[in-house]
Amino acid sequence: MHKITSCQITVSRSSYPYALLKQSVRQRRHLLLSFTMIRLLKFLVVIFVAIFCVIAYARKVEPAWLDVVQVPVTLPHLAQEFEGYRIVQVTDIHADQWMTRDRLADVVKTINQQNPDAVMLTGDFVTKAAEKYAPTLQALADLQAKDGSFAVLGNHDQWTKPQLLTETLQSVGVDVLKNQFHTIYRGNSELQIAGVGDVWAQQDDLPAVLQQLPIAGAAIMLAHEPDFADETAATGRFDLQLSGHSHGGQVYLPFYKRVTPPLGRKYPIGQYQVGSLIQYTSRGVGMARPRLRFNCRPEVTVLTLHAAPAAT
Repeated sequence: MHKITSCQITVSRSSYPYALLKQSVRQRRHLLLSFTMIRLLKFLVVIFVAIFCVIAYARKVEPAWLDVVQVPVTLPHLAQEFEGYRIVQVTDIHADQWMTRDRLADVVKTINQQNPDAVMLTGDFVTKAAEKYAPTLQALADLQAKDGSFAVLGNHDQWTKPQLLTETLQSVGVDVLKNQFHTIYRGNSELQIAGVGDVWAQQDDLPAVLQQLPIAGAAIMLAHEPDFADETAATGRFDLQLSGHSHGGQVYLPFYKRVTPPLGRKYPIGQYQVGSLIQYTSRGVGMARPRLRFNCRPEVTVLTLHAAPAAT
């Protein structure tokens, strides 16, 4: 009868089954690591594809996706003869390599489809190189508005060739208001359209406008920079100010503050009540660099004016 020593038992325990267990553990670790790496790679691919799609959308899709925004406004001093008066506002065209004459012609077509009584163009017709891009504005010759088209220049216009741009606009039938006004009549009633020179470029002269402006009728101010609304409202003479400049930030991410330029930070987008004045800031149709729009579509604004109910 053979005796089994403790040494023999120890050797038996460290033999094949134990080595197999260690190998199995190593294999499991390797499989787990491989699985984790595959999941990580898939996640990175998804993130890359998502970023690519967002950038492609922001560069190619949204900039050309015009949003026609209907804005009813009641003006306290509007005569009943102007009830339902339709103003189409377009701003920040920024004629350049992207905003070509054909693209602008499409914008003009959209404007005309709104059957406007008047068209208001609130500045930044180019970004730079006015000599090169001013001809793009010839597309505005096809604007169809019963009472005409009116404009003010923006900061980019003032920083390039303001006289050239003014002459180009006037040549296509757009009345450029630089610290001036125009009166629209319906019978014996009046609607005043005023415009100031660019505020950022220190071309505005509000006292000169007020000195000329008739007392009668509702008054609308065209001012490229929306934050000028505080000064306009302080006069107590204007019912509505139309502006652009901010582009609505161009790229808007939820839960993040819009990034807008100076004089476009207090009233960056949409409608505000500033004292007795209604301020409306359009997102514009063009772009500044980087040429991206996300969650901030280009805008053609249709403002329908309503008279305040008669006091009983």
